[in-house]
Amino acid sequence: MKFFITVLRDEDGVYVSECPSIPGCVSQGQTEDEAVENIKEAIIACIKVRSKEYMDPFINTREIDIEIEEDEIIIVEED
Repeated sequence: MKFFITVLRDEDGVYVSECPSIPGCVSQGQTEDEAVENIKEAIIACIKVRSKEYMDPFINTREIDIEIEEDEIIIVEED
């Protein structure tokens, strides 16, 4: 199966990974690669737990289009 994941670096420099299709399925790692490997394990664990608890293993996600005008974008510069 294929899943979409997100990987973001937090303010402490830790990479946080999440699978939006599975509520509460979050992991982390010291590197981006480690965070990706850890979320793979978390996805398997979350699916097993949700199945055992008779919960739907996934939620529906959609891709939508939003038009954003250039003058509506605010860029925040980091120090």
